[in-house]
Formats: sequence, C-alpha cells, structure tokens
Amino acid sequence: MKIIDGEGCVLGRLASFAAKEALKGEEIIILNCEKVIITGNKENINEKIEERRKRHGDSQKGPIYPRQKDRIVKRAIRGMLPDHRKGRGKEAYKRIKCYTGIPKEYENKEKIKVFNLKKDKYVKVEELK
Repeated sequence: MKIIDGEGCVLGRLASFAAKEALKGEEIIILNCEKVIITGNKENINEKIEERRKRHGDSQKGPIYPRQKDRIVKRAIRGMLPDHRKGRGKEAYKRIKCYTGIPKEYENKEKIKVFNLKKDKYVKVEELK
C-alpha cells in the first residue's frame, strides 16, 4: 500500500505515477486531493473544465465530469489506465482511493511526495469553478 500526499503535486504526473503503481498491483491512497495543482493559465483551465461539464448529453449517459475535488483527481488517474471498464484497468481502478484532507487512519503513516514542482502559473484543484 502506497500513501501519496498530493499537496503541491502536478495532477498529470501524480495520475501517471498512481496508474502505473495500480497496474503493478499496489493499493494507492491519495491524500489532500484539493491541494493538487494543474499547471497553466487559470482562465484557460477554468474555461476548459466548464466547457467539458456543459458538453454532456443527458444525465444518464454522460460523459459526466465531477465537481468533487477527490473525484477530479480520480478521473485524471482513470484516463491514464487502459480501458477502465474491463480487465486490468478495472482491477487497477478499484485499487485507487482518493481523499480530500487526511482521514484519521492515515494521519501517522508515512507518506510519499510525488514530483513536487513549483511553476509560476498553476491552479489548485480546490480553486476550480
């Protein structure tokens, strides 16, 4: 089991790392999902996400883009997996758990920092509209 602290981590790099480890058979737990950063211009990122959320057809078929911070991170990880509906991808997706904040059971456990980059232009997941 690998516990990853998402604070200050770049979303894409975190997602690819988590996906690779989950495909290897590791259970992945990501904490502080609201503090994960997305690099780029704030206005462009918010525009892109709004456009995606408006694009879906009806509520039953989708595609559905989440608003909860932990679900945004988990969906990014899902995009790094092979087909998440069957086989290896489905099993790997079940091994990934994302949390906003730090639950009590993980407070005193050792956490991994993954690819901590600081860029000039970035948006935290909690700042998304």
